[in-house]
Amino acid sequence: MALSAEQETMIWKTLNDTRGKIEPSEYKNYIFGVMFYKFLSEKAEGWVKENAGNQTWAELWEQDAVRASDFMKRSLGYVIQPSDLFSAWQSAISEDKFNVLMMSDSLSRFNKNLYGDAKEDFAGIFDDMDLTSTRLGNNAQMRTATMIDMINLMSKIETEDNTDVLGDLYEYLIGMFAANSGAKAGEFYTPHQVSDVMAQLLTSGRENKEQYSLYDPAMGSGSLLLTTASHMQKAGVRGAIKYYGQELITTTFNLARMNLMMHGVEYNDINLRNADTLNGDWPDGVREGIDSPRMFDAVMANPPYSLKWDNKNREEDVRFKYGVAPASKADYAFLLHSLYHLKQDGRMAIVLPHGVLFRGAAEGKIRKQLLDNHHISAVIGLPEKIFTNTGIPTIIMVLEKHRQSDDVLFIDASNDFEKAKNSNVLRDKDVDKIVKTYLDRKDIEKYAHVATMDEIIENDYNLNIPRYVDTFEEEEPVDAQKLLDDMKEINAKEKQLMSELSEQFDQLVGTDEESSKYLELLKEALNNAR
Repeated sequence: MALSAEQETMIWKTLNDTRGKIEPSEYKNYIFGVMFYKFLSEKAEGWVKENAGNQTWAELWEQDAVRASDFMKRSLGYVIQPSDLFSAWQSAISEDKFNVLMMSDSLSRFNKNLYGDAKEDFAGIFDDMDLTSTRLGNNAQMRTATMIDMINLMSKIETEDNTDVLGDLYEYLIGMFAANSGAKAGEFYTPHQVSDVMAQLLTSGRENKEQYSLYDPAMGSGSLLLTTASHMQKAGVRGAIKYYGQELITTTFNLARMNLMMHGVEYNDINLRNADTLNGDWPDGVREGIDSPRMFDAVMANPPYSLKWDNKNREEDVRFKYGVAPASKADYAFLLHSLYHLKQDGRMAIVLPHGVLFRGAAEGKIRKQLLDNHHISAVIGLPEKIFTNTGIPTIIMVLEKHRQSDDVLFIDASNDFEKAKNSNVLRDKDVDKIVKTYLDRKDIEKYAHVATMDEIIENDYNLNIPRYVDTFEEEEPVDAQKLLDDMKEINAKEKQLMSELSEQFDQLVGTDEESSKYLELLKEALNNAR
């Protein structure tokens, strides 16, 4: 059974009560690190139960530590010795023997005992947990107390009967940290409803593929990769889905690695990289002067909007054969990179600002090339304030590498949402409506229109949604006679009230010279008003 909403709220409240002066954007690095270590420890202990017969991990370690270590590493890619398990931390706390040095030693030993391909997937994953930072406390005793609070909180989360609990909690907390981190949230979070729309658009009709490759060139915390995979029938089958992603910000890159593994993705199926997507092509790309790029069944992206980038000397870059995006706005650079890595029968979805639909100059030329080559399949307008890091309205653009048709489906979903505290939220029915409209590909009055290439050319390749979907609501015609009658009735009532008020004033008598003078002034004002 997953955590209830009440349990999630309790955990979030407890986190805020115990984090002290640590900012949420930094605190998440510690709490997610503790959560992930708990996940790895419990996975290791579960593996021991399945493979060690009646012996405990401590007994195996005592008999032959080298052999036991090698045994676990070859299966899991890592090893956690008995004294370093999360359960050992819990025992030390209950016996009042725990200190922050014990924790840092455990993490250090974990990093030194990685195996084979797992070295790349786990290396440095706990580096954001600076256990010597004064933000945790001014001395070792205070830092120990802070970490004990985190360990105790994670100890309340039972995962024995449901391995998805930690993964689901991780996603919930990512969303909560995003909502409380302002502009920084855009570095790592895409709202689940938006991810769900993109995932369904990408996987529709392809759910039964035996093998499926996914790529996100600006992956943030990896939620787009996970949500897309969840709609595949092979989700959870080892080796069936391969996850590729790249992220520039190291802290966010670590979040993604943790997120995927805590959702049951084996390290063998994860191919993530901490690097700059635009400045260095990946995966594979150019090696020793030969371009051998890897192509994917689906590419999804929610890149930073209108990012400044170094666009010098890009003309020879094969990714940008349709043109080089301006230095002040990398939107089309991310789009073209994604399209380049798409298989011939693949599909991609990317979140972008509305400006890509109508801006001219270099962007206008790129847009024309994309349309002339039939790559753009759909443009979907989303509500404003749907992302935690920006209030601007955005779009989802769906593209394909090899389309026969040249029409473009326009969907205006900007008015379908539910208001939340500081943002707008797509409801399940809004998500379903978008997906169904995309699949049906038919006109819906004031919501969707399939535009022909002739229409697009007539609009000079401008894809601004209002040019194709008219959402204007005509006002009810004014009944002039009724309006005149209402005005007459109001005037009559006003005269009657003024007359009654005047009569009441006439009956008033002042008790002294000053009050009598005041009453006369009021009567004079009333007569002037009439």
